[in-house]
This record gives sequence, C-alpha cells and structure tokens, in this order.
Amino acid sequence: MTVTLQNQALTVKIESFGAQLKSMVTADGTEYLWQGDQENWGDRAPNLFPTVGQLRGQKATCARGEIRLPIHGFACTSEFVVESASDTAATFLLTDNEETRERYPYRFAFRITYAIEDNRLAVSYAVTNTDADPMPFGVGGHPGINVPLVEGENFEDYAVELEYPETADCPTVDLAAGLIVDGIRNRMLTNEQRFTLRHPLFRGDALIFDNIRSRKIKLFSKKSGRGVEMAFADFPAVALWSTETDAPFVCLEPWVTMATKYSEDDVFEHKWNIQTAAPNETKTYTFTLSMF
Repeated sequence: MTVTLQNQALTVKIESFGAQLKSMVTADGTEYLWQGDQENWGDRAPNLFPTVGQLRGQKATCARGEIRLPIHGFACTSEFVVESASDTAATFLLTDNEETRERYPYRFAFRITYAIEDNRLAVSYAVTNTDADPMPFGVGGHPGINVPLVEGENFEDYAVELEYPETADCPTVDLAAGLIVDGIRNRMLTNEQRFTLRHPLFRGDALIFDNIRSRKIKLFSKKSGRGVEMAFADFPAVALWSTETDAPFVCLEPWVTMATKYSEDDVFEHKWNIQTAAPNETKTYTFTLSMF
C-alpha cells in the first residue's frame, strides 16, 4: 500500500512494506529521492531497526538469549500497518510476531511517522517496549538523495557542509565483515565545514561521523544551489554512503548506534550507544529533510 502526503511545496510517497519512502518531489517536479535500481542499489530509504549496521556473524547475545539479525535489522523487510493517515502526515506500525521474536526475543511496537510542512519532511521513530524486561535496540535512517538533482550537473559539482567547523576522523569499515575498525581512523576534516563529493570517497564504504558537535548537514550543488539539509538532533552519529559503482546518489544516515566495533564483544547491550527502553516506555527519535 502506498500513502501520499502533499502540500503546495512537496509531494511524498511512502510504501507500507518497510514503511519506506518512495518519492520526495518538490513543486517544480524535482525528485530528490533515489529511485533504486538493480545495477547500483535497489533500495531508496530503508528504516533501520532493531539494529544499525552489521553484527559480528549476524549474531549477538543479550539478557534474553541470542539475537540473530541481518544488516540493519528486519524492519526494512517487514510489512507495516498504516495506523493513521492525512494529507500531510501518516503513521506506520510494526509489532513483534513469532518470526521477529525468533530473531530478536522482545515484544515491541515500532512506529514511524512522516509529516510534511512547507518543503520539510520530518521522520519520527517511536520505539515502545511492550515486554516485561528492559529492551536494548538500535534505530536509524538511510534515505538516498539523487546526486545530481539538476540535469547537466555532475556528482563532483556537489558538496557536503556541516553545521560547524569540525575536526573529524572517520572510523574504517571492514568491507568483508561489515564491522567497524575503530582503531584505524581517517582524517576527513581539519577544522573545516565543507568538502566536495568524489566517488572515491566511498571506496571504503560509509563515511561515519561519530564524534562531531554538528547536528545539521547539507548536501548541495555548488552550481545551482539545489540540495537538502538534514537535521538530526536526536542521533549522535551521521553517515554518508554511496556504492563502489559510482552511483548517482548519496545516503544521509542518522544513527543512534552502529555496526559492531572490533573493540566490542558480542553482547548486544554493550554496543556503542545502544538504547534501552524500560517496560512500557516509549523512546522517540526524529530527523528532518528540508529540500531547497
């Protein structure tokens, strides 16, 4: 099922499978969201829950026993219920079932709300623990943005700008295992706010900014000025990712946690910044995308 949100500035479409964004079109007809293909990347904007990134061997232990999850968890491959919908907002609901409890032994309600106002889309994740014990979890976003947005422009015409000047050392990703080599970091910025996009930046997988004070990031054309700004105040890390195939998109990914680090053990509760909801507690995380 597809739900459409629309106002004078923006038309957004969301599919109930994965509660995934399918389109973000501005009033002039510009499609901001990567539309997916089999050559580069078939997704568009998967929602990450109950983990972010890869677990070592796709397994971990927790207070309830074993967790077995694919990369980014199972929400992105689950059918959500449309709980409510209007012209400018919609909420999608995923609850635990026998299959999810075999992989992740907790009862939960995971709601994703999309709301538009002018040229801005807000995406809110509400995680409710409906179980009797504390529930550890991760959550994050993964929207792909078309680069370029304007015909005649190139990937290298675009830049990334952070809210503040930053000195940023990004951890290395082990491409084979999908784990974070946190002991080896690469300097990305030295008291700088901006860098120009180049496809080789993504040869080593995602650029992970996990130790910055900025909570806004812009992706924009230095020629036309068109772009998008993400605000991610509820998320301690943001990653930029594109494929090794030089695909014409970049994902802006707000994360509350990340893939297992080599310095970590395989206890799920020990993951970097893992979140915990008490019984009957709801925790909410929101990011926004403003198109310009």
